[in-house]
Amino acid sequence: MSLRVPMWLRRGASAIVLLLVIEYALLPQLAGARKALETLSGVEAAYLVVGLLLEAASLLAYAMLTRSVLAREDRPSLWTLTRIDLTSLGVSHMLPGGAATASALRYRLQRSAGIGASEAVSAAAIQGAGSAVVLNVMLWIGLLISIPTRGANPIYGTAAVVGTLVIGAVFIGVVLLTRGSERTVRIVRAIARRLPGVSPSGAENLVRTLADRLRVLGRDRPLLIRATLWAAANWLLDAASLWVFLYAYGHATALDGLLIAYGLANVLAAIPITPGGLGIIEGVLVPTLVGFSTTRAIALLGVVTWRLANFWLPIPASALAYLSLRTGPLLHRRLPAQRPWTNPNRINEETLSEADRVRHPTLKCD
Repeated sequence: MSLRVPMWLRRGASAIVLLLVIEYALLPQLAGARKALETLSGVEAAYLVVGLLLEAASLLAYAMLTRSVLAREDRPSLWTLTRIDLTSLGVSHMLPGGAATASALRYRLQRSAGIGASEAVSAAAIQGAGSAVVLNVMLWIGLLISIPTRGANPIYGTAAVVGTLVIGAVFIGVVLLTRGSERTVRIVRAIARRLPGVSPSGAENLVRTLADRLRVLGRDRPLLIRATLWAAANWLLDAASLWVFLYAYGHATALDGLLIAYGLANVLAAIPITPGGLGIIEGVLVPTLVGFSTTRAIALLGVVTWRLANFWLPIPASALAYLSLRTGPLLHRRLPAQRPWTNPNRINEETLSEADRVRHPTLKCD
């Protein structure tokens, strides 16, 4: 018998956690607010524009990553993928634990754009895991640069452990899917039988599609390299945007300090406590940058300006992106209501893509 937690309790707990994060992580950083106001008057506006352009380029690199992990026959246009990714990004910034809601909406929009059901889920899994590995590698590079010259810090050990666990988990998952897929399928089917609303056949279909995509990536080295480079570009352009916003207020952050501060903040923000790591990222970035010789006023202003571009601007932009999707080519395509692991043998004809028909000719339609 499963225990259902009331919605009001979940929302109340999220609100309390958010207030605690603001109280104990973010507000202490405002001690230098008076100095920050003085620094604000000397900002270089041209660098603010460059920072915004770098942030936009980061979003485009993420859309290119999405495109690179999708099968060629399932790919919609880059413009459509960019709007879908921007829509899901905005949703993830509005709700605590919004990544789950954003993933569901992203899946439905991708299905409406003609991407196969299993392909959409497997590509998202590969994209998420690969992006996490690249982020942790960036953090490791920052640590390797910093430790010989600046010495060790207790928080470095925590970061190293987290990075090792993430990379190890992804490596084990890839091995299980590519070299022991039949055993993995049996395990997944056994687990699916015990989960309400999950079809063992649907879960098996997802696992096999994911394994097939991983094998394709493994055999196609140029494709694997492109996907890795786009994942790295997504993170590096975002980090470069932060560097430029800090430089706009008069401070050139050292490379190791930037990578460590940025990596730590984004690794910790993966914990789904607040939407988009709100409060967590700011609370980690400001003191870490100060520890790398950035003045508190510049760190505060640079991080707040970067978060305006990184966190807040995508929210209204995502609303416009969603409206453009629902009033453009996807207007007459109904968003699919079910997930691919619920009932794989009965799928509405309107949402069954041509790629699904070719890949799985036994699927039945209502």
